[in-house]
Amino acid sequence: MKNLFVITFILIASITTFAQYKTEPVQLNKGPQLFIDDYLIAEQSFLTRTVNNPKKMDKPILYGGQSKDQVWQPYFSVIQDPETKRFKMWYNTFVESMNISRCKLSYIESDDGINWHRPFHVCDYPEEIQFGCTVLDRGQDFINPQERYLFATYLKPGFRIATSPDGIKWKPISKDPVFLHNHDITTLHWDPIRKHYLAVVSHRLPGFSDPNNPKMDEQRRIPHQTVSKDLINWEPIKPIFWPKVGAPIEKGETQFYAMSGVIARGGLLIGLVKILRDDINATAGASTYEMADMDRKAAGLGYTVLAWSRDGYTWQRDYEPFIPNNPVPGSWDHAMAWGDEQVIVGNETFLYYGGYQRGHKVNRFEERHLCLARMPVDRYVSRDADLNTGYLITKPVLFNSEQLSVNANIKGEMRVRLLDSERNPLNDFGWVELKGDSINHEVKWKGKLSSLSGKTVCLEFQFKHAQLFSFNLN
Repeated sequence: MKNLFVITFILIASITTFAQYKTEPVQLNKGPQLFIDDYLIAEQSFLTRTVNNPKKMDKPILYGGQSKDQVWQPYFSVIQDPETKRFKMWYNTFVESMNISRCKLSYIESDDGINWHRPFHVCDYPEEIQFGCTVLDRGQDFINPQERYLFATYLKPGFRIATSPDGIKWKPISKDPVFLHNHDITTLHWDPIRKHYLAVVSHRLPGFSDPNNPKMDEQRRIPHQTVSKDLINWEPIKPIFWPKVGAPIEKGETQFYAMSGVIARGGLLIGLVKILRDDINATAGASTYEMADMDRKAAGLGYTVLAWSRDGYTWQRDYEPFIPNNPVPGSWDHAMAWGDEQVIVGNETFLYYGGYQRGHKVNRFEERHLCLARMPVDRYVSRDADLNTGYLITKPVLFNSEQLSVNANIKGEMRVRLLDSERNPLNDFGWVELKGDSINHEVKWKGKLSSLSGKTVCLEFQFKHAQLFSFNLN
């Protein structure tokens, strides 16, 4: 009976697999096609999904406290100007009164995105700023040059937006918030795929009990999103992430300090989610501490995980840290490493993040710094093969392209070919061997890729001692 069950299971699995690649093909646009999730994968074997941590710089790029940078909050925006190629950063500096609920909007520039030209410049923003610092550049060709730049922030009771011709002098678009939410961390993004604005905001929701105090109905920071075509009329905010019960790394009081740095890569939106564990200390065994305005059970620990969406509304996220906090006590990002911005710079992605030295609310005027990590472009997640040869076959796809390249780090061997809709090898598109480490392994077949326009195909990869990140259609 046991053997019959195994045979039946194999038959069912085979039928399921066959049904998978007999479904409607996936239409692919030009650009990178990432294996960050299983969306494009029909079958794979002997492969491991790996979240790849970017390489951190060995020191912050801007410093907190009474330094010449006066970093106050770890929320900031970085843009590379498309005309001058200079990097522009907007970040929060503290006010003279050291009010823990107010800050200034400040501006600084760089030639390379790493070394910044001091001193910073305080922007002309006519209202108070509570927290948050998102700036978008709509480009020199924007229909109204006086409103080229957008700035979004939080001031109770909601989301506020201002415009500027130069990123220095700002004018609010309305007297009141454009929509309401009840907590202070906000980000604004442009979704180039659906051609609308995307706001992600922190919003506290009740219903999370404290296991140490069952009578207490805690509120947690839950990210919500909304979209708009005109910045004035917004859809109702909706939650996009919840703490996951039973996630190995998130067993305690998991909260979210927003999602930031959303960029489009191919058909994906990819964001950086700030995870907060406010119930534990970064340094094991560290004592709790007391503040003037509250008693806290722990100093807190935070890190960044990846999130992605294929429709602009439904998001998935990882649980494994993408930008982890530094395990070394005393380091500038030992307690928190919270990603805030992604900028594509040549063949690299610059990942800007905020670092906290000891904890969430510890010495907030001195121990919050702005930091940078870097990685080759689109190498967030890889499919890794080790000693055994790994196989990956995509779902049936349609595309209209003239060139295909592969983003892979190959220490051993890798080859790729195209199959037809029945998974038969395609003439003139047989195995091509790839070698070395490149974000752009060019695949040269005997046949012309453009001849496959409108035809359903599958890609098949075989590799050993190698990492596969994505393929690109040009």
